[in-house]
Order: sequence, then C-alpha cells, then structure tokens
Amino acid sequence: MLALWEIILYIDICVGLSVFAYYRNILDLKGSMLAFVVGVIISVMGSILWLIMLLLFLLTSFAFTRYRFEIKKMKGLHEGTRGERGYRNVAANGLVMTIIAILAFAGVPTIDLGTASFMFVSALAVAAADTAASEIGVFDPKPVLITTLKPVPPGTNGGVSLTGQLAAFFSAAVTSAIAYLLFSLNSQMVVGAYTFLIPTLCGFFGCQIDSLIGATIEQKGKIGKLGNNFLSIASGAMLAWVLSLLF
Repeated sequence: MLALWEIILYIDICVGLSVFAYYRNILDLKGSMLAFVVGVIISVMGSILWLIMLLLFLLTSFAFTRYRFEIKKMKGLHEGTRGERGYRNVAANGLVMTIIAILAFAGVPTIDLGTASFMFVSALAVAAADTAASEIGVFDPKPVLITTLKPVPPGTNGGVSLTGQLAAFFSAAVTSAIAYLLFSLNSQMVVGAYTFLIPTLCGFFGCQIDSLIGATIEQKGKIGKLGNNFLSIASGAMLAWVLSLLF
C-alpha cells in the first residue's frame, strides 16, 4: 500500500505530464485531462514504473506521428491538425491498461503484480507496434491486404507492408526491452528472458489482430478505428495473461 505522500507525488507528476502534453501539442485539452486520470490510476493502483513506460510511449508515438507529417497531411493520413491526439485516442489506447491496474489493485486471483505487469507491458507493446506500423508503414509503396495479400492503397484498413511489419516488431521489442530494464531495478520483480520475449510476442500479435479486424469488421463499418485499437490491445494483454500462467 502506498503512503499518502507517494499518492500525492504521483498525482503531482500526472498533473505535470498532462500539462506538458497539452502545451507541447501531444494531446488536446480533453485528451490531456483523460490522460491525467489514466496516469493516476495506473501509477497508484499499478506501479510508477508503468507510468514511466506510458510516458515513453506517449513521446515516441508523438514522434512517429510527426514523422513526415506534412506528407501525411497532404494524403489525408494525419492525426489532428498538428499530430495531437484526443480523448478518444487516449481511451482506446489506455482503457485496457487502466483495467489491468484496477484488477491488480483489487487482488483478482491469477492477476498479481507480476502477471499484471506482463499484461500491462504487452498491452503497451501492442499500442506501440500499431502506432509504428501505421505511422511508418504508410510510406511503404507496396502494402497488401492482410487477408488476401492483394495490393491496396496506403492507409487502407487491414493493409500491411514489410516496412510496417518491421516497424511494429521493432517497437514491440524496444517497449519490452525498456520494461525489462525498469523491472530489473525493482527488487520485488522477478525478471528473465520471458520478461522480454512474452511482451514482444504479444505486442506483435496484437498488431496483427488490429490488421485482421481492420480488413474485416472495421472495413464493413461494424466497428471504428478506436474500437479496433481497444480490441487488439486487449487481445495482446489476454495472450500475455495466458502465457504468464504457463511460465
């Protein structure tokens, strides 16, 4: 259980990060406000290490979004007016992680802090992989539909490319590597090769689920992009939970 001063400190940190995200045009006002709530829940009910990883994800995602932004804007493939994200994006990417923190705090059977950490990092790895695949892969001139492998225009729902797949795997691996290093600093965490391998696998897996959903039910208009993000991130977290039971 956290001491009162720790809770106050984490809240102050989340306030600072939310203000920073807003004034640096990383998030809009509503997005920053929701990010504050997500940050408090994750740090207080989960771990401050989770908040650090979430911050790194936010910064790298913004960097990927801003990469060759003017070209994306001309093609109609951009986010926001300057690359900023809104509360819907925060909810789609952060809801699963928030739920994981609440489950860990509530002491749900089979979801202790270690298992929850695997699930959290895996969820984050999915979000990172999907962002990288979308923002970098869009410049690959030869995307194909994941279900048929037929050529499609860049930005098509369910479209995948070699560049995007490599970016997705790299982002999932880097996210997992950072988690491994941070968890190594916590004496309460037991780390091993699986600490890196499981989130990397789950992150890349979730990214493929995102593409499959995009090529099927999203393409048919039965679900939106943000709903797809939520489901794919949840799939990565669930796979991590199953694998954690085996290891």
